[in-house]
Amino acid sequence: MMAESAQKKDLTVVIPAYDERESLAELLRRLDAVIQPLGLSYEIIVIDDGSNDGSSELLRELRGTHPALRYVEFQRNFGKSAALAVGFARARGDVVITMDADLQDDPAEIPSLMAKLDEGFDLVSGWKKERKDPFIKNSTSKLFNLVTSMSAGLRLHDFNCGLKAYRREVTESLRVYGEMHRYLPLLAHVMGFRVTEIPVRHQPRQFGETKFGRSRFLNGMLDLFTVLFLTRQRSSPLHFFGRVGLAFGTLGSGICLYFFWVWIDAGALRLRPLLLLGIALILVALQFISLGLLAELFVASRDNQSHIQIRSEG
Repeated sequence: MMAESAQKKDLTVVIPAYDERESLAELLRRLDAVIQPLGLSYEIIVIDDGSNDGSSELLRELRGTHPALRYVEFQRNFGKSAALAVGFARARGDVVITMDADLQDDPAEIPSLMAKLDEGFDLVSGWKKERKDPFIKNSTSKLFNLVTSMSAGLRLHDFNCGLKAYRREVTESLRVYGEMHRYLPLLAHVMGFRVTEIPVRHQPRQFGETKFGRSRFLNGMLDLFTVLFLTRQRSSPLHFFGRVGLAFGTLGSGICLYFFWVWIDAGALRLRPLLLLGIALILVALQFISLGLLAELFVASRDNQSHIQIRSEG
């Protein structure tokens, strides 16, 4: 890993790369060609996410012809979220652009993304309106984006587009882990940042193979449940756990009241599986409510203002 300077930049481009050696030189050439005429001070940070195709060796060579290039080499493949987290932590630009390394994201879109930020937005996500991907990847992506928009209340067409523009305060506020890179616009929206999207050109893949797989779609849906829980229950975990507990408790109490009436009416009561189920549901309800109360204590013990974004202060 190269030594870092504390000098600030106008723009940082963060590029996660995994086995994309064939694309890197051309991508850097296109980035320099687009950014240099803008007259901005900039840096390009490539995160080699444990590549096995000699990407790191090539990046060392490219440093000689691309002074703006910085790179970080992972010992193994940690995933796109980890790569973005490291890139965000090392970014020195007031604006941070993220893009994929496979040449499907067009660097020529960078000025449009930055212009949209100048309109007052904090995060601008690309929308691959005409995707150049296989049918299966296109169809699953459309389903994923539809479910996410309907569930999260943030209307975007393409949550997972790699081409995005962020103000630096957004990247400094986001916690990126697991596979949460898909939901960065949603997480920023929940934190109070202004999020929008613009259509961007999408190019066919020229080299290598897509990293898309069935497990990524399943993991994406599971991560969506995590994000919805974390964002919607940020203020009161008891509201979530309490509702689940009340549902179980109501059902269990109904069953137990029925058998109580049977005992009053018949004067005797035998132990039955349904009665045991009712008792078990009441115990589960108590556990959920207790868990909600413990979570409330945990939330109350933290600095509750750590996630609040203040736009201005007199």
